[in-house]
Amino acid sequence: MSSTPSTSSGGALPRLEGRTVVVSGASSGIGAAAARRFAAAGATVVPLGRDPQRTGALAAELGVEPVLADFTRLDDVRRAASEVLERCERIDVLANNAGGTFPQRTTTVDGHEKTFQVNHLATFLLTALLRERLEATPGARVITTSSRANSFGRVDLDDLDSTAGAYRSFKVYGTTKLENVLFTRELSRRIGGTATASCFHPGVVGTAFGADSPLFRVLYSPPLSRVLTITAEEGAAPLLALATRPDPETVDGAYLDRFAPGRPNRQADDVALARGLWERSAAMVGVPA
Repeated sequence: MSSTPSTSSGGALPRLEGRTVVVSGASSGIGAAAARRFAAAGATVVPLGRDPQRTGALAAELGVEPVLADFTRLDDVRRAASEVLERCERIDVLANNAGGTFPQRTTTVDGHEKTFQVNHLATFLLTALLRERLEATPGARVITTSSRANSFGRVDLDDLDSTAGAYRSFKVYGTTKLENVLFTRELSRRIGGTATASCFHPGVVGTAFGADSPLFRVLYSPPLSRVLTITAEEGAAPLLALATRPDPETVDGAYLDRFAPGRPNRQADDVALARGLWERSAAMVGVPA
């Protein structure tokens, strides 16, 4: 990856032949837009998504096979990771883009609050299962889609499943996006020297994201959407830039607000909290800490 990509949504990427990019949340939105751009630049793209029809259609468009996984089921994540490892001798970029927000507290089949599992725990597990392959690939990068909403979150290691008090969906969502930042920083510390880890806020993207949430439905629908949101292609631009920049070490462990250094929640700077979240997440999904 020898040249600097344009930061605009339509700018040319460097050629990526010989590179393998795994994109979760590839059914639609940012994930699908990024997958198309990576493939157009010559990368081998592995689209990982929940919806069989949409993920399958994207895979067919790119001339590859999809990997299906519903992040509300951790066994799906384990199976998907096995498929990726069987298929990919190298992983140059893992784009952790899957996510969602839900209006009521719902418990998954694994016993976890749904937003926490989809936005953090499943991503943690997927990365953990692919970590050895990532570390064996020179210059590998783990890039996670966070959100400016992390500012409204608060991580309580004793209540990661949000069982205490009233359930407030936006606060829970913000907490999981803060967990993405903490995860990125702890991952950077643990894989330093072999791979890099970064996360970013993509902007307010006008996609089907948050379709189950009344608040997000209002924000993401006309007329507000025409004023407040950007396209999926524009939202994917920071991911593409992080995946192809020639100096990934300068953003290792960083949270970017689109292309610039962001100012996340103060808890993001708590090294002990990041370590504690990592250890508790590992115990929850049954992988070594």
